[in-house]
Amino acid sequence: MSATATEPHRPRIPQRISVLAGPAVMAGFALAVVIPFISLLLAALNPSGALVSGFAWPQHPTLANFGAAWSAAGFGGLLRNSVVVILGLVPLSLLCAILAGYAFATMEFRGRTALFGFLLLGLTLPYEAAVVPLYYDLRSIGLTDTPLALILALTGLFMPFGAFWMRQQFLALPPELVEAAAMDGANSWTVLWRVLVPCTRPALTTLGLLYFLWGWNQFLLALVLIQDPAKRTAPAGLGFFVGAYSLNVPLLAAATLIVITPVVAVYLVFQRHFISGMLAGAVKG
Repeated sequence: MSATATEPHRPRIPQRISVLAGPAVMAGFALAVVIPFISLLLAALNPSGALVSGFAWPQHPTLANFGAAWSAAGFGGLLRNSVVVILGLVPLSLLCAILAGYAFATMEFRGRTALFGFLLLGLTLPYEAAVVPLYYDLRSIGLTDTPLALILALTGLFMPFGAFWMRQQFLALPPELVEAAAMDGANSWTVLWRVLVPCTRPALTTLGLLYFLWGWNQFLLALVLIQDPAKRTAPAGLGFFVGAYSLNVPLLAAATLIVITPVVAVYLVFQRHFISGMLAGAVKG
C-alpha cells in the first residue's frame, strides 16, 4: 500500500474562506480601534451637559464643546508645554539609545554582559516605585516644575528599551560594514554616524514614534514632577479637567479628542515608516 493511502484524510479549507480570513481579522481589529473614537466623537457633538447613550446621532449636533473645553482647560498652553517636552525628550532619548546600543553591540569592555543585563532590569521594574524618591531628588536640585525634570525622568525611563532596540538593530547589520569602514581609516565615531545609523533609519523612526507616543501620554510623572498649573502637560491638564467636569460627558469627550488628536495625526503621517521599522526589527532581531 502506498504511503499516501495510509495517511489520514485531512479536510481542506475552502479557498474562499482562506482568502477572506485575513481581511476579516484585520477588519475586526480595525473596528476595535475605530469604534471608541466614533463613540467619543458622537458624545462630543451633543450639547453640553446632555445625557449620552450608545452610538445615537445627536438630535442637535454642535461643535461648541470643543471651543468651551479649549477655553476652560487652557489647552493652548497645555499643548505647548507637551510639545516642549517632546522636542527635548525624543532627540535626547534617541541619542542615548544610539550610543548605548552601539557600545553594547560593537565594543568589547569588561562587564559588558552584566551591565547590559542590569540595564534590562529596567524593563521589568515598575517605575511607579521610583516616583517619590525621584521627585525629592529633582526637587533638591531645583528641577521640579520645569520641563527638564520630565525630560530627564522620561529619558531614563525609556533608556532600557531604547538600548535593547538599537543593540539588536546594530547586531543585525553585516559586520563587514564595520570592517570595511575600519580598513578605510574610519574611527568609531565615523563608523557609527556615517555607516551604521543610516542603515538603521527605519528602526530609528519607529523608536522615535514610540518615544513620542509614550512621552505624550505620560500622566503620572507629569502629574508628580510638574505641579504648577501653568506648566502642566496636556494629559495632566486633562486629568484635572475630568475632576472639574466629571458629570459633563460631552465636554469631557471634546477635551479628550483635543488631547489625543496630535498623537493620531503624527501616527497617520508616519504610519508607513512605523510599520516598516517594526517589520525590520521583527525580521532582523
